[in-house]
Order: sequence, then structure tokens, then C-alpha cells
Amino acid sequence: MKRILGIIFLILFLSAAVIAWTFLGSGTGFSGNKEVLYIRTGHATKEAVMDSLRKHKIISNEWGFNLLANRLGYWEKIRPGKYDFEKGTSLLTIVRTLRNGKQTPVKFTIAKVRTKESLAKMVGSRFECDSTDMIAFLNSPDSLKDFKVKPEQVMTLVLPDTYTYNWNTSPRKIYKKWADVAEGFWTKERQAKAAAKGLTTAEAYTVASIVEEETNADPEKGNVASVYLNRVKKGMPLQADPTIKFALNDFTLKRIYEKHLYVVSPYNTYRNRGLPPGPICTPSRKTIDAVLNAPQTNYLYFVASPDFDGTHSFSATYEEHLQKAKAYQQELDKQQAIRDSKSAGQ
Repeated sequence: MKRILGIIFLILFLSAAVIAWTFLGSGTGFSGNKEVLYIRTGHATKEAVMDSLRKHKIISNEWGFNLLANRLGYWEKIRPGKYDFEKGTSLLTIVRTLRNGKQTPVKFTIAKVRTKESLAKMVGSRFECDSTDMIAFLNSPDSLKDFKVKPEQVMTLVLPDTYTYNWNTSPRKIYKKWADVAEGFWTKERQAKAAAKGLTTAEAYTVASIVEEETNADPEKGNVASVYLNRVKKGMPLQADPTIKFALNDFTLKRIYEKHLYVVSPYNTYRNRGLPPGPICTPSRKTIDAVLNAPQTNYLYFVASPDFDGTHSFSATYEEHLQKAKAYQQELDKQQAIRDSKSAGQ
């Protein structure tokens, strides 16, 4: 009798061990360190999920997965999304992760982006929605009504940062997070500073976008901003070269020539007075603050420094500006002559 009981106990023990190993041991079938399962909205069916699991070899035991999925009621509440699974994850953890809709977060980083189209392309490469969905939203006055922004100024609510989303987040919700962060940035103090300079927050952002493209030297960003603000006050055209690149949609241009200045565009600040209708890039918070804290100057002109250190020389009069521009050109010619001499001697 004891022997029979021992055998029964052994059988039960082995059965429990097999069950534990099946459901709690490694349940993955892929060879890499990680595999991703995408369940698309509108395709959240048992057949679609099983096809993806098989295709990417995410599970090693289809029978065991189905048993757990049935027992835990997963097939009745399949949730779309992006799910990352590490090698060695158990079947129980896989099923629970999917049933609970515990998606792997998507971290979306925005640095300096120049156009809506570029931003939409970035979104399309990281989210379920594609670039056409995103650009359609960014260009739709009806979609943007709730955000109180027009399509040409839609980028003014986009601040460089890292944002966290679910993979299947809609274009509206993606944009809403950007807008929420922008709302937090534009404190009453910053709004008051913009108003004191005769600017709306969108206009301050637009000025900052031009400054961002003009210089990388933080200490002089306030002075660069003052030039443009002074020009606006005097009714002078901004004559900002970066806006010409934006108008031409050619950001590879190293120099702007006279032929470029004839481009017909509201962003051509040589032909149109005042600020362009919207920003030409996503400026950093530091640059926006440089605009808001720009000093009172009488500067109306600036030219690259002859020291070639990435800074600029500022002038209040055109005559002074011509002298500094001449000094820069002479130094530029001198450097070119040195390069030509070295090249000829080789």
C-alpha cells in the first residue's frame, strides 16, 4: 500500500513539476534577447494574435498558451498595443501581460525639428498611426480647434523633450501631450514677459525658432533676438537667412545668394515685413527664454565674427554694419588664400 501511495505521490509530483515548468518556466521560442508583439487596432482577434506569436516565435508552447489564455479569459478582451518580451519570460507572464494590456512604453524624443512633415514622419516611424494620419491632423483646422491654434502655428505647442506614450496612441492624444507640456512651460511670468515685448506666446516661439537657427552661442541669443524685435518695431523686414532656407525647403544651403531671395513664400522675410506666419524649427526652452529676457538694445544688424568662433558682431547703424561685414569678408578671403596656398603646395 505504501508503495502504491509512493508511486501516486511521485506521479503527482512529476505532474506538478511538468505543469509548473510549462507555465512558469521559460515560455519563449525566439533566439534573441527580446521580441516584440504588435497587435493593431481593428485586428485584435485570436487568429491575428496567434499568427503574430507564431511568426515571431514568441511562445514555445502553443497548447500551453491557449490553455492559459482560455482560463484567464484573454480572448474575450484582447487589447491592441506594443508588447516587448524578454527571452525566458514564462507563458503565465506573457498571457497576463497581454490580458492586462501592459504595453511597453514608447519614448519619443523631439530635438530640433524644422517642419510638420518631418515631425509627422517621425511619429509614423514610432507609432501605430502613420505619417499621413499625423500630418492630416496637424493640417486640420477643425482638429486643432480645441488647442486654439491654426495649422501654420501648430508647431508652437511642440517643445523639444522626451515624451512617453503607448504605441497605439492616436494623433490627437500624441499632440495633446505636447500641448499640455507647452501649457505648463508658458507660466504667467513667461506670458507677461512676452506681452511686455509686444508678442504673443506663439510669436515669441517663432522669434526663438529663428534665433535657434542663427546661432548656437547661448550668450548672444538675447542680442540676436533684440535685433529682430527692433526690426519688427521699426517696420523693417527681418531679412533672416534661415527663413529663406525654410521657404525653399532646402536646409543644406550654406550661403544665401540673391537668387534665393526671390522665392515666393510668406516665410521669405526679405520680401515680407514682420514675423513669418509660424516657426521655422522647434527651439529649445533656453532659446525661448533668451527671447523673453532679451536686453533692450539699439542693434539692427549683425554679421558673423571675423574670429570664426561661431559668434556675431552687432551694429546699430548700417554704416557700422558695413564696416564689420567688410572686416569679416577680408578675414574670410585671407583664410581662403591660406587654404589655396596650402593646396597649391601639395
